[in-house]
Amino acid sequence: MTAVAPTPLLLRWQGVLAHQRNGWLGQHLELIAGLVLCGLMAWLPQITRAGLSLLIFACGLLWLIWALRTRPGGLGPINGWLLAVLAVAVVATGFSPVPMAAFKGLMKLVSYLGVYALMRQLLATAPIWWDRITGALLAGSLLTSVIGIRQLYGDTGALARWSDANSVAQGTVRIYSTLDNPNLLGGYLLPILPLAAVALLRWEGWPRRLFALGSLTLGIVALVLSYSRGAWMGMVASLALLALLLVLRHTQSWPPLWRRLVPIVLLGGGALALVVLITQVEPLRVRVMSLVAGREDSSNNFRMNVWSSALKMIEDRPWIGIGPGNTAFNLIYPLYQQPKFNALSAYSIPLEWLVEAGIPGLVCGAGLFFSGMATGLAQWRAQGPLVLPALAAVAAFAGLAVQGLTDTIFFRPEVQLIALFSLATLAASVHGAGASLLESRRP
Repeated sequence: MTAVAPTPLLLRWQGVLAHQRNGWLGQHLELIAGLVLCGLMAWLPQITRAGLSLLIFACGLLWLIWALRTRPGGLGPINGWLLAVLAVAVVATGFSPVPMAAFKGLMKLVSYLGVYALMRQLLATAPIWWDRITGALLAGSLLTSVIGIRQLYGDTGALARWSDANSVAQGTVRIYSTLDNPNLLGGYLLPILPLAAVALLRWEGWPRRLFALGSLTLGIVALVLSYSRGAWMGMVASLALLALLLVLRHTQSWPPLWRRLVPIVLLGGGALALVVLITQVEPLRVRVMSLVAGREDSSNNFRMNVWSSALKMIEDRPWIGIGPGNTAFNLIYPLYQQPKFNALSAYSIPLEWLVEAGIPGLVCGAGLFFSGMATGLAQWRAQGPLVLPALAAVAAFAGLAVQGLTDTIFFRPEVQLIALFSLATLAASVHGAGASLLESRRP
């Protein structure tokens, strides 16, 4: 008989109310949690900040109730890294030069982790909720894409404010839908596309597949029309990786020659199509050429100046940073910024980790990313209800990582909560192996 691993001391508070699981709330907790999460995901681009805060608080409260009624299991690598991120953030807050501002960022991180924990518990208990939450997410993205595309047929005066007269891409009309920022629109749609692609393959029935196809198609169109270069590169990386993983999974029983040849042909054909599009479609060509324009492009020049200031902040506090959150950043950055180059973030996820929590923050953030990617990539040969969703989550993180090298849209709730849904999918996909913070041990 296999010995049961002892419950980590940190989790022993869970399950203290397990004997009360048969009440009304215990019987309907799964449904309530699922409906709240569906509402949150569906209305991310449209909901007010007050409404968003209320839904996030509700998710955290529901997880707390669920955890008190469910006996704990193992910790797992993903959740271990999440706790490390939280621990470093707590220390960074305590030693921050602006502790009250950093405390606001810490509370925001804790609230987001409450949403992740509820998602993880729900998906581990009832994987069918992945389809329902994804359906709600696709409905919201479909509405957002339609609103954005319709902006092209209205007054373009508001869209013109996103066209910098000093940029080599001057005159480009960029849509932003309900998010008021083309880069945020691109970042919001980026992790949704691989989820829509897997839903198209996974769902049964033509109505559901047409819905997924429409969300995927219009999402790609809207992302392209946002003219967000980071989102473009992320989309190429995300969809290419997803296609490669799906092909490898589908051809694993084929003869060795075809298993090696088909992925190469697929990647080569995709690269050729991409080159043709860039060289033949002028708006795409102009926008892509701005990537190599260096400081001659105003957007590139702005980011380079912000990065230079961020590096000075890191030099002064390399081991613990200034504390988490944009409020702390907004108070400290003006002391380092170059004239006329004010910013709300470091415009790079690795730099943001270093600024907020120093080298330990970068290590924990990178550890969480690679742990999630390793968990998902290990699933490509496996069988289970969340295997294909796990591959979609890997592709989503690949796209967000590419975009995150030169932007910090990731930290906006419209993007970060979708990323946490993908992370919860990865953690839940190995539920049977006991690699979860919230894994249940049924009495």
